[in-house]
Amino acid sequence: MAQWQALLKLDSALQSRVCQLYERRFPKEIRHYLSTWIENQDWDSAAVDEHRARTCFQALLVFLEEQWYRSVQENNILQGPDFSRMKDYLLGHFEGEPLKLALILSECLKEEKQILASVSQPQSCNNSSMQQSWSELDDKVNELKQQTLETKKEIKTLEGLNEKLDYILMAWQNKVEEHTDMAQSQHIVEQACQKHAVSITERKENVLHQLVNILKQTEKVVATLTDVELPEWKRRQQLACIGSQDDTSLDHLDKWFSTVAEVLLGVCEQLKKLQDQNSKYSSTDPAFCPPTSIPEMEKFGLSLLIKLVTNALVVEKQPVMQKFPQRPLILKTGVQFSITVRFLANIPEFKCRFRVKPVFDKDVAEAKTVKGFRLFDFNRDDCKVLDEDTDGGLMAEFGHMSLKERKSRSKSSSANHLVVTEELHIIKFVTEFQYAGQTCNIEASSLPVVVISSTNQVPNAWASIMWWNMVSTSEPWDLSLFLNPPPLTWKQLSQVLSWQFLTVGKRGLDEMQLFMLRDKIMVGAAADDDDPVFWSSFSKNENAWIWIDGILDLIKKHLVDLWRDGSIMGFVSREGTRLLLQEKKAGTFLIRFSESSRDGAVTFSWVDHSNDEPHVHAVQPYTKKELSVLPLPDIIYRYSLASQRSRNPLVYLYPDIPKDTAFGRYKSPETSEPSGDGYHRRIPSFISNDPTPPPSPPNEIHMMEMDNDLETSASLSEFLSFIVDSPAPVVSWESQLDICPTLASLQTSSPENLFVDQFSFS
Repeated sequence: MAQWQALLKLDSALQSRVCQLYERRFPKEIRHYLSTWIENQDWDSAAVDEHRARTCFQALLVFLEEQWYRSVQENNILQGPDFSRMKDYLLGHFEGEPLKLALILSECLKEEKQILASVSQPQSCNNSSMQQSWSELDDKVNELKQQTLETKKEIKTLEGLNEKLDYILMAWQNKVEEHTDMAQSQHIVEQACQKHAVSITERKENVLHQLVNILKQTEKVVATLTDVELPEWKRRQQLACIGSQDDTSLDHLDKWFSTVAEVLLGVCEQLKKLQDQNSKYSSTDPAFCPPTSIPEMEKFGLSLLIKLVTNALVVEKQPVMQKFPQRPLILKTGVQFSITVRFLANIPEFKCRFRVKPVFDKDVAEAKTVKGFRLFDFNRDDCKVLDEDTDGGLMAEFGHMSLKERKSRSKSSSANHLVVTEELHIIKFVTEFQYAGQTCNIEASSLPVVVISSTNQVPNAWASIMWWNMVSTSEPWDLSLFLNPPPLTWKQLSQVLSWQFLTVGKRGLDEMQLFMLRDKIMVGAAADDDDPVFWSSFSKNENAWIWIDGILDLIKKHLVDLWRDGSIMGFVSREGTRLLLQEKKAGTFLIRFSESSRDGAVTFSWVDHSNDEPHVHAVQPYTKKELSVLPLPDIIYRYSLASQRSRNPLVYLYPDIPKDTAFGRYKSPETSEPSGDGYHRRIPSFISNDPTPPPSPPNEIHMMEMDNDLETSASLSEFLSFIVDSPAPVVSWESQLDICPTLASLQTSSPENLFVDQFSFS
């Protein structure tokens, strides 16, 4: 499924190319739901061999039958893919032409690879560089392990040689005492033994040289692990917390830390054996001078081991509440959250040796220096022993943690003050390491968290989390950063914003969408990626982030499929929409997000032609409440104008995709069959009055006036929509000045005129 998953991460423009690739050739949903199976088949061979093509086709039918049976067994027919319908489609279109199916899939898979190759070169260069670096480090670690095994064998051989020589000397001495006539051979035997002793000493010297070399190489590897690889992983984890797709697997680090710890323990053990041999056997050459004294080597090896171990404890999974899995590092008082720590040096000697304790805001200076800094405690003491998980790693999961605030606030000497959603805290995990008579303290810190008291504070808290993690790149963490928050460049902010849509809707933002957002956030700024974006313009004042967050919530709850498919253009201004549509054929429409609704709303705009002039119209936005009653695809299918109830003005999704191609698979089935109580189901229809556009579009001043009129009538429209449980009437940009009356004139209108043709059932 790797290839399809990579395609899902592309921007909307490239995903549109993929959609066009399958349009009228093969259902995209079959490609999606059967991606693993499809990518594992040899379609290239099947495309030129009738027999192989038929074999693949039959295997595909069998696979679909198995998946359908599994859905039935798991009672997942409604929620899961419609495998039965997929099978019927394949039988209806390819049963007599399996070679055609093989050819289509072979060509599509090749073109998918070309699309990926066109955008993956810069990323692949980075990945290639990282993979090469990892490969080199892997070779060094494996070489250290191999050298340690060889020295272990050599020391064992030395012990055997020492035992043999010692035995010869003792046996010869006993023989001389028993047979005095053998004393004349004493000199010859002593020379032979001395020769053997010199040989043993030379081998011992070589072993020590090898051990010194191993320690020197290990020193470099430990520095690479603790000063390069581990900080880089922590940075990748930082960005992954706020939506990036960086690899945060600990497999490589776990292997390297474990192997190097094993090497260092092995070296210390072998040095001890060498020292024991020197004191045990008298055969050692008195003139032997080791390259470095064994105690010094042991001390150096122990220091490397301590450095490695003190960096081996990491927070594998950052604090997260179950209710907000996509927004870690936000904690609410009294609400359960989980966090996982891992010990990277995973060797048998360390199993169940570490008892880890969490501590909140340990040694945090801000608690004493920042005015009103809140203090928290865990609701219960919770210590855990590091033990093996199912993958064999040493870890501890703290799955039932929660916080309570202390009654008294901390006193401070500063007049500075942080609001709740800008106040940062940390959770530290502490334990001890005891080895060779030494004890050292080990700590691992979470990324800074924001503690809230209401879920209404989540959006602002998440803005702080995103900003802080983009700005802060290394420890120690600055928990008072928002007293004077540094700016982000637009390039940084646009990247993290795109990640939010990728996380929620499986599709990031393209250049055009980011351009519109840039104008929304940085009003009047030049178009430069390095332009600074200030915290106040993002989270304060008009608070562009709250508007964006409302749209993210709208996508998550109601528009995930449409956003992922690229059916929603989303971020395009009114003027931009007019320019895009006015050159298109009548009935072309696009879907965009409302710029005025803070809670998130979506609207569609279409073009028609009268007197050879294009006129662009827009329906007043649909809110989450309205979309919860009827999905957007059904609204699009059932939309019509009051004067032409039999005609739907929405025909082609921009640029020229037939409506059925874009939304047919999402359309709810319509039926006139009576339900169990004998009544026919009511099908809502969305009807608007005919817009009457003026001959030319309004200028920018008129546009500003129209925005004000819309705001004035917004509350009344919401009230009417609430009563009739329907979307508000259509609004044409070119006729808003005529359509939007003042509140005073509305008060004089009759109720019948206010409700005319807004919502009916057919």
